[in-house]
Order: sequence, then structure tokens, then C-alpha cells
Amino acid sequence: MKFFVCDMWQPYVDLAKAYFPNATIITDKYHFIRYVTWAIEKVRKWLQKKMSISLRKYYKRSRKLILTRYNKLKDENKRECDLMLLYNDDLRLAHHLKEWFYDICQSSKYSYQRTAFWEWVKYAEESGIPEFKSCAKTYRNWSDGILNAFKYGFTNGPTEGYNNKIKVLKRLSYGIRNFDRFRTRIIHSSI
Repeated sequence: MKFFVCDMWQPYVDLAKAYFPNATIITDKYHFIRYVTWAIEKVRKWLQKKMSISLRKYYKRSRKLILTRYNKLKDENKRECDLMLLYNDDLRLAHHLKEWFYDICQSSKYSYQRTAFWEWVKYAEESGIPEFKSCAKTYRNWSDGILNAFKYGFTNGPTEGYNNKIKVLKRLSYGIRNFDRFRTRIIHSSI
């Protein structure tokens, strides 16, 4: 086995090291990207608690504007997002960190990703935002797997997709008595 792609859970890494000592361990992209999403969401939530009720409701309803990639927003939504970001320096900095990290992830040049990743971690640690400091600490701990994800580009996406299909089939079937029929149905839906 050449590569072992796993979640950010240490027992998986320990298992890979024990049973596949020559495999390159890769952290699944979905699992490390969501730390940035969680961080900016936490910043938005604690900022909301300090707002008036009407502004709080607006920020809660408009959270997608902050979470969506800025360059994918329509012009009118970009203006709304800019207005939301003017409200607080920490939110603006958190948004900048999110956009920067997503740019790093979407780059196709590993040399850029490697250097930009470490710059991002250092910048996040010095940002003064506790949520991003925590995210940067996690990234430091998992840096080998994250950099391998950038380098090799492997992900658990297809496997997770098949697992989701099986769960949906199981839910739609309201329980199955005959395993062979269930297996056949899984195979037919996965083709």
C-alpha cells in the first residue's frame, strides 16, 4: 500500500503506521478544511452575541455570504458581504484568513502550497483571534498529513460518497431482511 488517506483522528494514523509502515499518510482534505470554516463561524457567532437583535438576525440569516468563496458571489452579494465585514476588524481578518486558506487549497503548485501553508499558520497564530490560533495549532500538529494531501491530491471523497449512498438506500428500504438483495441493490445504484 502506497497511500493511506484518513480523517484527523490519531488512532487512524497509529493504525496506518502499525499495519502499513511504508504508506504515505494523507489527511483527508475535507477534514482539515472544515477547521477554517468552524473558526470563522465561531468568530461570527461571538460577534453576533454583542449585536442588537435585528442586526444579530441579519448576520445569522446572511452567514452564507461570509462562508461562500468571495469570488463566487454575485456583485450584489459581494457588496452585502463587504458591508458585513466593515462591522468588525476581527470578522474581516477571519474572512481574509478563510479566503487565503481556500486559495492555498485550490492551487495546483505544491511548492506554493507548502510555503503559503506555513505562512498562513504563522499569520493565524499571530492574528489574535483565538479560534484561528486553535486552528493553526491543529494544522501544526497535522502538518505532515495536510502537506501530503496537497502534494498527492488523494481524498476519501469517493469512498464517503459510496457510504452516503448506502446509508440513503438503507433508510429508503425501511430495513432489509435479505442481505443478498440489499447488496445487489447497492451494486446497481453504484454503477
